Amino acid sequence: MKRILTLLASTLFAAAVAAQGAWPGKPIRMVVPFTAGSGTDIIARTVGDVMAKNLGQPVVIENKPGAGGTIGAAQVAKSDPDGYTILIHSSGHALNPAIYPALQYDTLKDLTGVTPLAALPNVLVVSPARGWKSVADLVAAAKAKPGQLNYASAGMGSATHMNAEKFKLRAGIEAQHVPFKGTPEALTDVIGGRNDWFFAPLSSALPLIRDGKLQALAVSTSQRSPVLPEVPTTVEAGIADSDYTFWVGMIVPAATPAPVVQRLHDEALKALNSPEVKERLVKLGAEPFTMAPEQFNAYIRTEMGAAAQIAKAANLKAQ
Repeated sequence: MKRILTLLASTLFAAAVAAQGAWPGKPIRMVVPFTAGSGTDIIARTVGDVMAKNLGQPVVIENKPGAGGTIGAAQVAKSDPDGYTILIHSSGHALNPAIYPALQYDTLKDLTGVTPLAALPNVLVVSPARGWKSVADLVAAAKAKPGQLNYASAGMGSATHMNAEKFKLRAGIEAQHVPFKGTPEALTDVIGGRNDWFFAPLSSALPLIRDGKLQALAVSTSQRSPVLPEVPTTVEAGIADSDYTFWVGMIVPAATPAPVVQRLHDEALKALNSPEVKERLVKLGAEPFTMAPEQFNAYIRTEMGAAAQIAKAANLKAQ
């Protein structure tokens, strides 16, 4: 019996190695669970373009927005675990289980991490027409009209939503949440004055800030962004323990063979180390952020715990 099990293990290992050697033999699909132009989408396209060149196979971006990224994540979770369907998600991936009671997948059992790709600030933006020049101005306006201001997000349970909820809790304000399918749609409403504020991925908001269409009040990270050095962090602006890092990562179905996961990891790191991706990330205000697969899975578990605490404190639950 022991010999049979040993032979079986050897056969499976050989099959996995063979799969790695054959991979990729056809186009790779990257599912982004937000709309085109969102922070997650921009990072996916930046890395995917270089991976395609290095692998000699097309990397096709497929946007599947909705429900805070859970629609696209569910599609990947149910896909063949062969390395040809990849999820590029954000830190909202860790919040989803806490607020969606009927997820169509198990975050830890049905999906596995390959590596984070980038970390970037969200930036708190408002319409210049509001006349708010600082975080203090926004907080004062919110406290003067409790629950009457509204804020946009890229979807219920998205990283932009999580950021805003943490900010609200720490600032002690109330505001109405208006979820969108993605960042571009939310930005349009803030520019138009239909929403009061938005913690937008810096990669998406930066051109609009530079064009004067948006006023940047603060960045979400613990340190200022090199591309907006004059803009304070939310902590510097007086909101203690309000910092939040928006990360984007690569995830695949849990049963994907380990050699294929490792190959994906190595190819992602190769792309991140290329001069063109490095230059692009700098312009976006993002930084490469990588981990080994097992480290990334442990990080996701930790992030899920922190997100669950925020969700409970804010009484977040998708309807």
